[in-house]
Amino acid sequence: MVAAAPISSTDIGAVRKLEDAVATVVRGKPEAIRASVVALLARGHLLIEDIPGVGKTTLARALAAALGGAFRRIQFTSDLLPSDIVGVSIYDQSGRSFELKRGPIFANIVLADEINRTTPRTQSALLEAMSEGHVSIDDTTHTLPSPFMVIATQNPAEHYGTYPLPESQMDRFLLRVSLGYPARGVERELLRDRAGGDPVTRLQPVVDLSAVIALQDSVEAIRVDDALLDYAMAIVHESRNHPSIAVGVSTRGVLAWYRAAQASALAAGRDFVVPDDLKLLAVPALAHRLVLAAAHDSLGRQRVDAERAITEIIGRVSVPT
Repeated sequence: MVAAAPISSTDIGAVRKLEDAVATVVRGKPEAIRASVVALLARGHLLIEDIPGVGKTTLARALAAALGGAFRRIQFTSDLLPSDIVGVSIYDQSGRSFELKRGPIFANIVLADEINRTTPRTQSALLEAMSEGHVSIDDTTHTLPSPFMVIATQNPAEHYGTYPLPESQMDRFLLRVSLGYPARGVERELLRDRAGGDPVTRLQPVVDLSAVIALQDSVEAIRVDDALLDYAMAIVHESRNHPSIAVGVSTRGVLAWYRAAQASALAAGRDFVVPDDLKLLAVPALAHRLVLAAAHDSLGRQRVDAERAITEIIGRVSVPT
């Protein structure tokens, strides 16, 4: 691969336009918007864990609209089949050949809504797509559109009729975030805004797909000092030796964290990573990859304890100066 060019004012302007456009619809959630853009720039995927009705679907739709990409929503249910996601080959009698009927995975932004409500077999249909950017149907490999990003949602407060995502699936998500309720004033603005219809339908593209791909390439040019590599490895090592953690951060996990920090630096208008890029992304990039020593009966409790463990480790590892 040819080395990516250093970031330019055009790159920075494109990121600003993208975030500002999404912010016109998703009000009062700059951290969540930045996380979604970071995941997109890093060629990663985003898991949003939160209760229903706080804007998870709106965030995904707004991001797709702002970059002018194809958006598809998959409502995960217990009877959903893998072929409902990736598609199926159907025999065409008139042409005497098999014709591919593409599933909703063939889009730029795919919303996997309530991903934990479907069976592990169907959940695994996403693994190849999220890891490799292609899917296999009847022994034939089909490349997915570029850019490609999965935004999955699940409700941590409800576990009846759900199938928890296995560690291998959780590890495919670059970041895990939550939205939470909007502030009172923001919620009041939303009520007034929605009186005129769905604001996402009025959102116009502010960058094109080729510009997003160029931004993704630029992430690779972001510099990371050796001292920051040592800092990251110290945190990862601590996660593997923490008394409340049975399985610490994997090699794939630290690589994802590294890539997310590069994307965060680009989004902030820098061509180099600073300690805060790693610190601010430690919880969303690492906590969901941990296997805790103590069993938990709810996603919410597990998340709180995992995030607390990472926060504790971050607090005691010295930051390079």
